Amino acid sequence: MDYKKAGVDIEAGYKAVQLMKEHIAGTMRSEVLTGIGGFSGAFSMEAFKNMEEPVLVSGTDGVGTKLKVAFELDKHDTVGIDCVAMCVNDIACAGGEPLFFLDYIACGKNVPEKIAAIVSGVAVGCKQANAALIGGETAEMPGFYPEDEYDLAGFAVGVVERSKMITGKDIRKGDVLIGIASAGIHSNGYSLVRKVFEMKKESLEKTYESLGGKSLGETLLTPTIIYVKALRTVKEGGVVIKGCSHITGGGFYENIPRMLPDGACARIKTDSYEIPPVFEMLAKDGDIAREMMYNTYNMGIGMMLAVSPEDADKTVSLIDQSGQKGFVVGEITEGEKGIVLL
Repeated sequence: MDYKKAGVDIEAGYKAVQLMKEHIAGTMRSEVLTGIGGFSGAFSMEAFKNMEEPVLVSGTDGVGTKLKVAFELDKHDTVGIDCVAMCVNDIACAGGEPLFFLDYIACGKNVPEKIAAIVSGVAVGCKQANAALIGGETAEMPGFYPEDEYDLAGFAVGVVERSKMITGKDIRKGDVLIGIASAGIHSNGYSLVRKVFEMKKESLEKTYESLGGKSLGETLLTPTIIYVKALRTVKEGGVVIKGCSHITGGGFYENIPRMLPDGACARIKTDSYEIPPVFEMLAKDGDIAREMMYNTYNMGIGMMLAVSPEDADKTVSLIDQSGQKGFVVGEITEGEKGIVLL
């Protein structure tokens, strides 16, 4: 008896590391002091040593049951983007700039080519966020995970000048809400998605005119947008972002109030932007009530900002310049802390 006969292939692990190295190399920053394969990742403080009061901000998250779609379609090169997005978007919400990222992959069987495909997506996400992929872990766990399944999670660290943190404390009546478009469902609510849509390859590969000619599977696997560049462009354009919410699990109802101070109510015009058709399809096929949709999904807005009214048009323009799409979607009024959908 040896480790391989017990289900853990050490040689496969070595091969996976070799295959992923080329993807990881493209994420490096000058502050990275270690290579892949060491016991830890090292990142120089040179990037922020001249800040007056640097604050480290961190985020950790996974991809959730969206992975089930990837398993069924045997497509693994985009879920890494989702993993990075879920972490770095939260950092960006605080005004932070991501510095580095680490991933964790747990699998039933280490198939080096599959692991490399996952990490290739992580690397793409890191490049979009300008974060270095400085380390990670691939754990082969036979008997714990099915051979053809895995879990994926990540951890990111960023930095922000304390005086420039986005806290929401200065949000006032009359401030304008700016939404940044999502790419679809992103990485939340897939337990409900899997109850509504049949998770069989033939069903997922069926194309729909309402989805722009794309297949259902392709639509569901569309990666979460990374909003780091968009928020950086807004800040560098001279706009003060008073509040920021990453619209993840819990949708509008849970996430938008997280940026609001007491006595502030967010009034949102749901017809002020285009809602991706997959949400209409999901609501219709699943007979899901409107309130539940907005309490579960991003409904086409992946990030919500609060800015002064005089900065509203400029903010939308700067978001558009960054390559994303911005909309004026509502305003702040006095009232009970929460949201009102119009």
